[in-house]
Amino acid sequence: MRISRVLQRAGVRGAYMEAASMAGVAVCIGFWLRAKGYDQDERGNAERRALFVGLWPATLWLVGQSISEIERFERTGRFGRTGRAGPSKPFGRAVRPGRKGWTG
Repeated sequence: MRISRVLQRAGVRGAYMEAASMAGVAVCIGFWLRAKGYDQDERGNAERRALFVGLWPATLWLVGQSISEIERFERTGRFGRTGRAGPSKPFGRAVRPGRKGWTG
């Protein structure tokens, strides 16, 4: 099961993850600015910590987008922001009973 589906079922909303992503950017910048106040011996470790935290926002943002996509599908029955491309299938091509590939 995808982690975004597990988080969505646990009550995490896409907007929460996107807000956490923005907070991660702020924390990264804060760590980086704070590293400037350390002496030369400790500065390298503090800058590495800032870079490590700086890797989180992209992941958090993408998980938030995935959760938002699930929420949108449950609300409208289709993926994507517009319905111009026609109805889409949620997780691949649907196969009806009696057709090749049916596993149900």
